[in-house]
Amino acid sequence: MEKKRRSTQSRSSKKSSQSPQKKLKSICLIDLEDLKEHEEIRPDYLEELKKEILGDGILKMPIAVDKETYIILDGHHRLHALKRIGCKRIPVILFDYQSPEIEVIPHREGETVTKEMVIRTALEGKRMAPKTSKHMIRIEGELKHISILETVINIPLDELK
Repeated sequence: MEKKRRSTQSRSSKKSSQSPQKKLKSICLIDLEDLKEHEEIRPDYLEELKKEILGDGILKMPIAVDKETYIILDGHHRLHALKRIGCKRIPVILFDYQSPEIEVIPHREGETVTKEMVIRTALEGKRMAPKTSKHMIRIEGELKHISILETVINIPLDELK
């Protein structure tokens, strides 16, 4: 598996050394085929996102991925948009999915989703319905969507092909 590392600055933080921001590694470029999905995508949104990325000529944000399994936590649509554009790699921020700071909650009220369900589904090559899971991270005692730690990178598409 080929991995290239690209250093970027993460958002500055005045938090203690135990904060999730301090635990983040650099953004890595990872081969698309190495990633594991756990959710289906919405075709209407995918087409809209693909047009936006092509129009900009850049990918603005990395995706969130578990560092051990390469399961996508946030960014399924960006992955599929890059595939359709003909890219081979994608920028990712690696997280420790087993960390108690990371939680998964359902997008829709009345549904259940757990980390174990996400892992099992992805490793078995199956998919949940679009927008089933919502990955959250605890920052200073407050749950926030994991995308809060996805910094703007603006990588030209040519670098991802």
